[in-house]
Amino acid sequence: MTELFKPTCVWDLKATLGEGPVWSAKDHAVWFVDIKQQKVHRYDVAVGSHRTFHAPSPCGFIAPKRRGGFVVGCKTGLFDFDPKAETFTLLTHVEPGLPTNRLNDGFVDRHGRLWFGSMDDAEEQPTGKLYRYDARGLKVMDDDYVITNGPAVSPDGKTLYHNDTLKKIIYAFDLSDDGHLSNKRVFARLDADTSADVSSPVCYAGELEHRKAHGEGYMDGPVVDSAGNIWNSLFFGWGVNCYAPDGRLLRKVSLPVSNVTKIAFGGHDLKTVYVTTAAKGLSAEELKQQPLAGGLFRFEVDISGQPQYEIEHV
Repeated sequence: MTELFKPTCVWDLKATLGEGPVWSAKDHAVWFVDIKQQKVHRYDVAVGSHRTFHAPSPCGFIAPKRRGGFVVGCKTGLFDFDPKAETFTLLTHVEPGLPTNRLNDGFVDRHGRLWFGSMDDAEEQPTGKLYRYDARGLKVMDDDYVITNGPAVSPDGKTLYHNDTLKKIIYAFDLSDDGHLSNKRVFARLDADTSADVSSPVCYAGELEHRKAHGEGYMDGPVVDSAGNIWNSLFFGWGVNCYAPDGRLLRKVSLPVSNVTKIAFGGHDLKTVYVTTAAKGLSAEELKQQPLAGGLFRFEVDISGQPQYEIEHV
């Protein structure tokens, strides 16, 4: 039997800023992006093969469409991506008046609506926004973020979670059936978590020194499983935190790299977790201590994820 919560690297691709994995049950593959290298990657879980596509600009997320293909969020806007033809076709510009912004992280809800965020590419100004994109068009749903991450939605579709990375906060919103948000509140905050015992016996080379500089890290991409638990990746934090629906920290899954960006539940039972990571921000010495930084990892869990929903209107 495979040991639960034990990560292994399945593709040592040295991504600068790996992000946004999604599970494709149709082709038994994980799709994800490398933002800084402007690449879309596909990893075939059955045979371990992989393929890479070059995006037209830095790409923050990839999201599947019900009709086939994907929508990719790039610095210059939303693109329709056809892997067979290897083409990227512009659907809409998002922030043409903010040339220093780019798109970052996205999610498709059960109604086929696309949610995604924008951010200041220099990670300094609060010009980031949270967007909803559906048949009604593009709409700003929240703003005043330097770095956005998420969102993710509870299994009953009534709560949306979205991260303010630099503030180290996961926010929760009430989500209506027609896609409106209300009642924004703090769901969880890093460096202020309480739990009986979530310590890990694992301690990797360089981790203690790195933690002295960065604490518990920063809230990166959130994902919600079928029981409503929120799995939040930790940039500079060496792993993934799992929170109960009431905000309690249940466990941490440690990884041998510090910059963990997002997970996706995959496999036939949605109990295999795939994890993107990044080499961005690491010194030459830290990269020596973390030779797998930027790799795609995998570990098994005992609770299944939610199915990967697909965009309906594109």
